Parts: sequence; C-alpha cells; structure tokens
Amino acid sequence: MTLPASLESRLRLPAIGSPLFIISCPALVIAQCTSGIIGSFPALNARPDSRLDEWLVEIKAALAAHDAAHPEAPSAPFAVNQIVHKSNARLEHDLDACVRHKVPVVITSLGAREEVNQAVHSYGGIVLHDVINDRFAHKAIEKGADGLIAVAAGAGGHAGTTSPFALIQEIRAWWDGPLVLSGSIATGRAVLAAQVMGADLAYIGSAFIATREANADAAYKQMIVESNAADIVYTNLFTGVHGNYLRGSIVRAGLDPDDLPTSDPSKMNFSSGSSKAKAWRDVWGSGQGIGAVKEVVGAADLVARLGREYRAAQAEVAAAAGGVRVAAE
Repeated sequence: MTLPASLESRLRLPAIGSPLFIISCPALVIAQCTSGIIGSFPALNARPDSRLDEWLVEIKAALAAHDAAHPEAPSAPFAVNQIVHKSNARLEHDLDACVRHKVPVVITSLGAREEVNQAVHSYGGIVLHDVINDRFAHKAIEKGADGLIAVAAGAGGHAGTTSPFALIQEIRAWWDGPLVLSGSIATGRAVLAAQVMGADLAYIGSAFIATREANADAAYKQMIVESNAADIVYTNLFTGVHGNYLRGSIVRAGLDPDDLPTSDPSKMNFSSGSSKAKAWRDVWGSGQGIGAVKEVVGAADLVARLGREYRAAQAEVAAAAGGVRVAAE
C-alpha cells in the first residue's frame, strides 16, 4: 500500500466512510472510526457554522475515550470534507476550524486550491482530493494534494462517468501515492476488488445511509434497502453538477425521472443559505451499489459484515490463485 503509516496502521479494513451531505454526523463518524475505518463528514453539515467546533470536539473526545478503553483496537482517523468551490462562503471559517483542531484528513471537492492544501499541511494533516478524470487528478497533485479519490461511474453524489478500471489504470500510470476508489462499493468483496485494481482504500457511502446512526429520514433509509442499480438516475438538475439520485425520491418530489431538464452549471451554489438545500433534502442521492443493502443496521454491524466478506474474498482469491498455473513469459 502507498498510504502514510499514520493511516494504514490504524485501519482494520481498508476503507473510508465517505462524507454524506446532511447525513454524516458525529454519531456516524464515531461509529465508523471505532469500527476501524476512516469516518468522515462534510463541514457544511454542521449548521450553523459555529457548530463545527462543537462537532470536532465531540468526535475527538469520543475517539480518545475509545482508545483509552481499547488500546488493543484503537480508532481510525477521521476526516472532514471541504467544498472548495468559490460559492462556498464558509470555506475560510471551516478550514480555520480544521486547522485549530488538527483534523487528521481533509477531503477536498469541486476544485483544487493550493492555499487549502498548505493550511492542512501546516499541522501535518493529509489532503485527499476528489477527481472524476485523469486531467483533474493531475491538477490536484500539482496543487499539493497528498492523495486522490477516484470517483468513478456508479458512485453516489457527484459521480463521474468513467469505468473504475479505466480511471484507476490511467491514474496509476503516473501516480504511486495514496489512491482511493469510489463507485458502487457496498461489499467486502468490492473492497478487495478496489485494491486488486490498484487502489489503496475503498470509499463507501450509500451503504452507510441505511444505518441507525445516519442522519437520514427513515423513508430514505428504507428506499436504499428496497432499491437497486436500476433505480439510480444520473442528472445535474439539482446542483448544477452531475450526480446519482434515487428514482423514487425524484418521483416523490413531483418530477419525471425520465424527462428531467438540464441545469446550468454556472448556477452551482454551496453557500450556507443556498436554496439547493431543499433539493438535497427532498431528492436523495445514492450510488449504484445499493443492491447489496438488505436492511437498516448499526454502522459497526455494517463494517463487521464488510470485514467478514473482505476476509472471505481474500481466502477465495488465494485458493484460486494456488490452483492456477501462470505461464512464464
């Protein structure tokens, strides 16, 4: 793996619980981290902005208490997602909070900015940047990101359209640093597949919507359980950036998922007072991997299930490899 030792040594499963807008909250992050994966949340979820400091204090205290009580199984680091698009009026405030609290990992999205990376590096933090193609990956590294999150086809939220095979292949042709893969990952077997393709970590989001700790409407969680890949609609209508959403929630909002208008990307707005918040609340994001989600469970139970599947897949692959004779070149 190409991960910094500060991350790799504290993970019991090579995965990040991705930041889910509105849904990720301290309870979910704490459950993810104490289960052995990196938990994360968008800074914008803490509303009003003064609450961000409160959340960071709460998360750090809970993880410290866990580590003191369970030295044999310390918690994984946590991460905060920063939208660095120019429309995010909270960025400076939220970044200052991350610096004060020395947030271990900062995930940046919708633009790469050198000053953000430098601020995180000032206290020894790590920056991972979301990218949907190889061109954006180059830009992120050129501007100082420490690692990349390859957001491939099928991912929830603002997903790309490139196959994970192609996207990982192109990035690994020149980048040997930390690389995370996002896109329809909801089983332990898929976590292992991400590593086999060349990623260090899997990025898992939609499966965590259907957990008890998630700050999501009960109907949202149930729709995740009842839906599958065919129920995902890809559109830029709701934020100006293309993303994947649950068909059922679009219908509930009074729209025709098969006849959605195209939004103007220049209208994208992530300010704290944005009217888009209503769209995010009523139209629910999801990736294509939700066919693997069969019930609403605790986050720790989900991580445990992923771990069992991951180890079983490792054993199966090892057994299969032992019976395959590879011809010498």
